Amino acid sequence: MKFNFLSAQANNTDRDIYDFIVEDINGENFYFNKLKGKKIMIVNTASKCGLTPQYKKLEALYKEYRTQNFVIVGFPANNFLGQEPGTNEEISVFCEKQYGVTFPMMSKISVKGTNIHPLFAFLTKKNLNGLSDSSVKWNFQKFLIGKDGKLELVVSPWTSPDDPKIVNWIKG
Repeated sequence: MKFNFLSAQANNTDRDIYDFIVEDINGENFYFNKLKGKKIMIVNTASKCGLTPQYKKLEALYKEYRTQNFVIVGFPANNFLGQEPGTNEEISVFCEKQYGVTFPMMSKISVKGTNIHPLFAFLTKKNLNGLSDSSVKWNFQKFLIGKDGKLELVVSPWTSPDDPKIVNWIKG
């Protein structure tokens, strides 16, 4: 698991999503600073969850709005009842074959607990993200990041990706 901050700033709330470099599902560096000016949805995913069919709606949303400065970034995680047991390669094959996923997928990480990935610590702690404290309640929780790299909204795992609240946020 790679993780780097591009800059170390004294005031944690000055950080934004662009400070992060993570590892994609193929083991390559993924630089969030290359997404400047885009709205970003970060979602933790799992292949063996009742919510796994959300991949289909996530992919449809991505295809519809990717040319309008919108991107989805998926983070497989095995934090909930072992519902993402696969390796990065198995997850990648599953996502492609079952749902035709083309949005960026990252390496499997932990989204809560003592091994929480620093990106998800940022997304869930107000003293880091400047918006609110939250917790990842289940697979497919959505974090909506504005064009300025700041967290704007945390959306329930049970909210469909094509919910009007999300679509209006993308269009707004």
